[in-house]
Amino acid sequence: MKRRAWITLGVVVLGGGGVAAYAVASPSDGGGGAALRDKRPVKVYDLALPATATDRRELPRKDTEQFSLLGVSWTGATKRLHGTAQVRTHSIATGEWSGWRDLELDADPLEKPETGTRGASEPLWVGASDGVQVQVARKDGTTTALPKGLQVNLVDPGVVTDAEAKQPEVTAQPAGFAVESDSPTASTSAAPTDTISTSATPTASASTSASESTLPSASATVPTAPPSTVPKPPITSRAGWGADESKVDDPPTYNTDVKAVFVHHTDGANDYSCADSASIVRGIYAYHVDVEGWNDIGYNFLVDKCGTVFEGRAGGTDLPVLGAHTYGWNRESTGIAVLGNYVSTTASNAALTSIARIAAWKLGQYGGDPAGTVQLTSGATQTNYFAKSFTAGTKYTFNRISGHRDGFNTQCPGGSLYGQLQTIRDWAAGPVQGLKTTTVDGAGLSGSTYYTKGAITLHWSATTPASLISKYELLVDGKAAATTGGSATSAAATLALGSHTVAVRATHQSGRTTTTPALTVVAEATAPTFSTTPKISLRTGTVNTTAVPVTLGWKAADDKALREVKLLSPTTATFGPTTTTSSRTAASGAASTWSMRAYDFAGNYRTSSPSYTPVILQETSAVKSGSWTSRSSTSYLGGKSYSSGAKGASLTWTFTGSSASWVVSRATGSGQAYVYVDGVKVSTVDLKSSTTQYRQAVWTKTWSSSATHKVKIVVVGTSGRPTITTDGLVYIK
Repeated sequence: MKRRAWITLGVVVLGGGGVAAYAVASPSDGGGGAALRDKRPVKVYDLALPATATDRRELPRKDTEQFSLLGVSWTGATKRLHGTAQVRTHSIATGEWSGWRDLELDADPLEKPETGTRGASEPLWVGASDGVQVQVARKDGTTTALPKGLQVNLVDPGVVTDAEAKQPEVTAQPAGFAVESDSPTASTSAAPTDTISTSATPTASASTSASESTLPSASATVPTAPPSTVPKPPITSRAGWGADESKVDDPPTYNTDVKAVFVHHTDGANDYSCADSASIVRGIYAYHVDVEGWNDIGYNFLVDKCGTVFEGRAGGTDLPVLGAHTYGWNRESTGIAVLGNYVSTTASNAALTSIARIAAWKLGQYGGDPAGTVQLTSGATQTNYFAKSFTAGTKYTFNRISGHRDGFNTQCPGGSLYGQLQTIRDWAAGPVQGLKTTTVDGAGLSGSTYYTKGAITLHWSATTPASLISKYELLVDGKAAATTGGSATSAAATLALGSHTVAVRATHQSGRTTTTPALTVVAEATAPTFSTTPKISLRTGTVNTTAVPVTLGWKAADDKALREVKLLSPTTATFGPTTTTSSRTAASGAASTWSMRAYDFAGNYRTSSPSYTPVILQETSAVKSGSWTSRSSTSYLGGKSYSSGAKGASLTWTFTGSSASWVVSRATGSGQAYVYVDGVKVSTVDLKSSTTQYRQAVWTKTWSSSATHKVKIVVVGTSGRPTITTDGLVYIK
């Protein structure tokens, strides 16, 4: 057993009868603010907790040497502390004291403790600190005495690995009070004397151990590592996190197999840097060995929030090493601890992924299904967190991946992480969870069918982490057309003309597969057609010398599914598949190409680009009949117009085109006119308007094709308002 001893420890009697412990140490080394850290060994400092009352032990605020992890311990590994233990620490980084933090006292005892091992709380990671305050109180309503030999144990994990030495140093205040020694046996003669007698009291959580004959076998003989059904995840070795192997006295003990995995949390802050994870593991190792007197760290594996896996107890990661993590159930299991506290905070996906990978790998060595259940033989008579009773030597059913609280009366691994165990089981066991297709590049969706010219790229997503997925396959008509690794999220294929089914199949590392629902994808190369060529026709509205109001009309179709029609020139616009007209304006007097392109959902397209010229015929170009008066104004087209109130007066224009519109001025006193087309009266137009308006196209006519036409307007001679003012004729050439 390993323990730390005091260099100098004394007692001071304070005014009023109070008692305080003190320890004297040499000032800390270091020259203030070095850029990099010098390597230094792991150290453990023990401070006795003086009795301030029969039911309390307290240590006032004390300056200490640097430490990052702490806990309280007491004499007798089988004794329990019935009460509370709280600590405050002084941060080197901020210079501030923390609030009070509770220590977890429901720590698992050793199943077969050796002489000299100590009872202890779970260790608490607090980060680089140089001061501590402690209070331990007996539980209200209980007469059970606090255990003897209460101490607060401070662990400095040191700077051991090269990677840690490259990190910036945390500047500390001058140290004092706490000291350490490498003596093999603890000496507490200078510590305050406990005056309260104690006796071992079995707890409801751990009372009776099973006899060796009723338990699964464990041996010091090194077994052969069986192969697993899944790949081994990356694991940082003990050397990688700086384990001092000289601390381990006894060789490892091996179970027969691994039937189950118990998930834990280590407690402590969650805001640690992952660069400090090796230090945290090293601190836990020192606490288990140097404070509690264990032979080695209790957990088989540890995982930080970034997903890094650390080898725990020595003996070989691929072997069934007997750990000390779940009281009563260590003989048939392995223990995985996540660094941090997960009572109310969920563990990161990276951590869950690594737990799933380790669990699947270890269970896969012995044919265990991570999603299944198994019967385990209880090594102790006790109750768990849910008040379920276990009898030593009796078999009970557990999930292959269980929480610490399933086997022991503790909150561990915290309510939030416990709620994530099903996710871990699903990820570890397979098949791939949440697999779905997301998008199909190179194809358009119409209804429930995709259309492509041939080349497609299918995208997908899954909730199972990529490191647990062996491969993805893009299936075309049920056969693999492309294969990718587990980190891929897309794959490409070229389809032959015709209709196909396309899906994604994911293979979990366990070999289990899942396939997305098949998509229907049609490969086709037929372009759409314009059953009606794009055409402009004149419409009513305001005309000027640079822009004429027109209606653009067309009809497009596709043998599969028309997607859209785009206007490419003289301006741009996009229309849906059912739209066939659009109100536009056209430049007058100049030819314009009206280019349109029809697309189908596969991406095939056809372009039609007819050219049209809107022409303005002034009134002076018409053949006059009757009396007409010329008027001048900038409001008229070309600055002039004709006006007449003589009944029967007429103007006739002759042109060759496909559409025409008559342009007039309108006012409250405007009269009416007859319109004749090719000698036939087709309309009577009333020019009266409540407001004065100029250059108004009030009548239009469109033909299916271009031809020579005559348009004649005749003054009606309306009573009281006989006058009309005409501003010309526009036609499409």
